[in-house]
Amino acid sequence: MRNIIIYITTSLSLISFKIYSQNEKFYVTNKINDKYAYIDVLKTYERVAEKGYKSVDLFQKLGNSYYSYAELDKAAKWYGELFAMTSDLEPKYYNQYAQSLIFIGQKGKADEILEKLKQKLEAIDSKKNYENKIKK
Repeated sequence: MRNIIIYITTSLSLISFKIYSQNEKFYVTNKINDKYAYIDVLKTYERVAEKGYKSVDLFQKLGNSYYSYAELDKAAKWYGELFAMTSDLEPKYYNQYAQSLIFIGQKGKADEILEKLKQKLEAIDSKKNYENKIKK
């Protein structure tokens, strides 16, 4: 009987210690986060790009960020920079760039981008068909 009481007391002590320690860690984490300032990554990327640094990754991040925030005029600007560097992109970039261009009233240019997307998708499809024929 005495062993059962010691076991229950020890178990309850360990459980309460564990619960208390988890709350303490959460409190410490909150205090640490209060010390750091919020950094607007989008503005930082923009400053870097405006200083002359150019990369596909940077322009993708800028275009995607502004596209997701529904600031399609800025998205069109950065997607334009992206497409000036390369056209070897995933189809989603063509679509998002075209939608951004339509939003800012450049329907003619958007049609050109959509035509390039159509050609790219046809090329991908024909490549898949060719690879399937080889496998058979």
